[in-house]
Amino acid sequence: MIRIQQLKLDIGHTPEMLRQAVADALKLPPGQIKNYHIVRRSIDARKKPDIFYVYAVDVEIPKEQQFLKKRNSKNLTLVKKQRYQFPASGEQPLATRPVIIGSGPAGLFCALLLAGHGYQPLVLERGAGMEERKTAVERFWRTGVLDTESNVQFGEGGAGTFSDGKLNTLVKDHAGRSRKVLEIFTEAGASPDILIEHKPHIGTDVLESVVKNIRQEIIRLGGEIRFHSKVTDLEIRDHRICSVTVNGTGRIPAELVVLAIGHSARDTFARLKELAVPMQPKPFAV
Repeated sequence: MIRIQQLKLDIGHTPEMLRQAVADALKLPPGQIKNYHIVRRSIDARKKPDIFYVYAVDVEIPKEQQFLKKRNSKNLTLVKKQRYQFPASGEQPLATRPVIIGSGPAGLFCALLLAGHGYQPLVLERGAGMEERKTAVERFWRTGVLDTESNVQFGEGGAGTFSDGKLNTLVKDHAGRSRKVLEIFTEAGASPDILIEHKPHIGTDVLESVVKNIRQEIIRLGGEIRFHSKVTDLEIRDHRICSVTVNGTGRIPAELVVLAIGHSARDTFARLKELAVPMQPKPFAV
């Protein structure tokens, strides 16, 4: 597959004009351009009032390597489409289902993929489900009364749900993970535009239903999600997880636990330190 970079067209261009630009970049008649798809679209507004769309487009043509040798252009490269592959399953069966702590992006996507491969995961979330959480957040903005367990930071969808649904995607996506995430979002109701926009954005108003749809799919596939279920302790013996304790009393046997607790669950991090669970800080950019 050949990728064409830096295709610049007026904002009001037509699909035919894009096809013509693809043909011009390859120096081929438009009729020979059979299969192409948009990889990325951004806006160039550096020279107002002239504003342009800038495209990256993948094109399929015969004998692509030989073709590129004849077209020496920095805007043409040979690429291989990478689809995300779920890791191969182990050989030893689990005696208990996987437990995922947290239902933010990491927890939801982990649960969705595990459920889709038959693992029937259990998700434990200290906050409320989307409907109840939204009510608590709106009450806080209106009155200042804070629910310490279900708020902008805690609850289904994670902290990003109420920061207007912005997405952070990888610059390089060699494993196809970022593309898989965007595809799942669109399957759950997000606009297909996020598959091509340079800085994709869903919006909190849409993200609310997207998160609920992902939850419903996890349940349909055999998973379970429990809200108002705060993990207050973990039982570790011989360096192996044995169980988790919920709300101080309920013990759930577990041999595989995924910590998808975000950055605000300071009490959980404190307990992990007490249990001498190895941890290290992750570098980040501001």
